[in-house]
Amino acid sequence: MLPGAATSGKGRPVIQVVSVHSFRGGTGKSNLTANLAAQLAARGRAVGVVDTDLASPGIHVLFGLDGARIEGSLNDYLFGRRELADVAVPVSRDGTAGSIHLIPASVRAGEITRILREGYDAQRLVRGLRDVVDALGLDLLLIDTHPGLGEETLLSLAISDTVVTVLRPDQQDYEGTAVLQEVAAGLGVRRQGLVVNKVPPTLEPDEVRERVRAAYGSPVVGVVRHDDDFMALASAGVFSLHHPDHPVTASIGEVAAWLTEGTEP
Repeated sequence: MLPGAATSGKGRPVIQVVSVHSFRGGTGKSNLTANLAAQLAARGRAVGVVDTDLASPGIHVLFGLDGARIEGSLNDYLFGRRELADVAVPVSRDGTAGSIHLIPASVRAGEITRILREGYDAQRLVRGLRDVVDALGLDLLLIDTHPGLGEETLLSLAISDTVVTVLRPDQQDYEGTAVLQEVAAGLGVRRQGLVVNKVPPTLEPDEVRERVRAAYGSPVVGVVRHDDDFMALASAGVFSLHHPDHPVTASIGEVAAWLTEGTEP
């Protein structure tokens, strides 16, 4: 949990900071993050989403934003041009019980190059995340991380009280996830959950869940099948909003329910 985050009268955290992470790219991490935000907002939560994948941003596309037309980004904050709350874009649908504010990263080549060349002030990012939680009145802040264990990823893990690690039923993902689990535990992450994504139809979800749980000793909070409907959408929107009654949406709903366990509605 971010330093200074409030607690309820019962001592439970009101603000939850969640890093959605994977050891390798291509796991569907950003899609999962966007769908979790939509489902949490549908449950009445005020949700922030921050794209810290500064080298290869993209979650804004899922929320229907054109990267070339984004007026403000996380990069603007990191280089002192704007306050973080000022670049947050409301992206929730009308009539949603809660809300979603997206803080995108810049897709401009010059901005990405500058990040790669110069880096940024990590402590400034920490301060910004703390401030934006208060400024936007958030219940949950979802951090869409860069895959692997780079500096920005380690920072995201260190300031999170929950880490959702996304993996595919693939031997390389299995090995890398073990490393992530160990690192997150060493950083003092309070709660970890695993989501097995893109599970082939030839595998039984319950068997996959038990095998992964036994391998890592962490709860498997979601098993999401590979699905042609999901693939056909091709990141042109948030799947849960287009297909609210779909089995994939229900599987992601299990993860959203786990995130809100022990917190006030």
